[in-house]
Amino acid sequence: MKKLFFAIITCIAITQPGYAQLGGLLKKGSDMLAGSGLNLNKIIKQPAAITTNFKDDAITKGSQPPSFQDGVTAQPLYLLPKATGGGYILCTGLYEMTNKSYCLHAGTRGPSSGDGYMLAPVEGPKKNVVINILKSAEKHPEVKQRNIQVLLWAIIARTKLADFSTEIKATAAILLTPEQLLTLEGGALGILPNNVMESAKSKLPQPVQAVFEAENNIRRLAASGSASYEEMEKYAVLAGIAPNNNSEYPSGTWSLHPDGYYIRYIPQGYSITKVQIFVPKELIDKAGKDPIIYDAPYGIACPANVGAQRLAQTNEPLEPDYTKKLTTICDPKK
Repeated sequence: MKKLFFAIITCIAITQPGYAQLGGLLKKGSDMLAGSGLNLNKIIKQPAAITTNFKDDAITKGSQPPSFQDGVTAQPLYLLPKATGGGYILCTGLYEMTNKSYCLHAGTRGPSSGDGYMLAPVEGPKKNVVINILKSAEKHPEVKQRNIQVLLWAIIARTKLADFSTEIKATAAILLTPEQLLTLEGGALGILPNNVMESAKSKLPQPVQAVFEAENNIRRLAASGSASYEEMEKYAVLAGIAPNNNSEYPSGTWSLHPDGYYIRYIPQGYSITKVQIFVPKELIDKAGKDPIIYDAPYGIACPANVGAQRLAQTNEPLEPDYTKKLTTICDPKK
């Protein structure tokens, strides 16, 4: 309890001067529109907090079809030895784990049963802070998944730290160091007035407009201090199923990880993902005493369907059964 209280006080101390800025931000937004248009263009061209996308980042080379490893029984991934820096030390065989996952793309639709998800690295100005949050969350089981998701939505919407509600600040202060908290200010936006929003949207491609507007609504809710999880979810995760616009990579397609093992993601909504990993024997034999580690937060489940959610992954299993035993002999020191 003392640690939580100290974390909240630290966060408030860092951000307190920003509370008076909200009115100034709104005025600044109007001034941007009334000026030459240069500042408005800067808003539009400012990179997203997380930029990972299928076309540029998804790892498709060496992929395997969904039938790869059919008939093989998977063992629990969470029973593998833990790595010192986080994640699991891999051994030969097929493993799976149903884990917590998080939406990282506001204004898009949730996963559907036919969407293929491929491995992609976390990219963008806020990649380090997102990874730090997910890794820190493993050490703080007292922080609810919903609270972490709200914090991530506020970050990917480019909300200023000074505009975070007290509750969001408290979550951030628990999961991030003071130095990491300060990095949230870089590239953040204020709450844009309606006239600025409409002018900005008119300059954006149609598919991007919904995301841009959703992020502004999330910034508004994050600053309100009274918004519920459901209200924020309404803007972050659009209702309905996105048309599947990339059937080349159907659900269950395997990615070849740069480290040499295979991985696939099967989402169950945006907050739960089943991950399967196949580790060839020759890979472990070649590695020798150098462990091959799966550390989930460094990868994103990236949808081939560009209208669906990007999903951040975690090392946190849901409903693990630790009475089970591995059938594979797995000695990380060997």
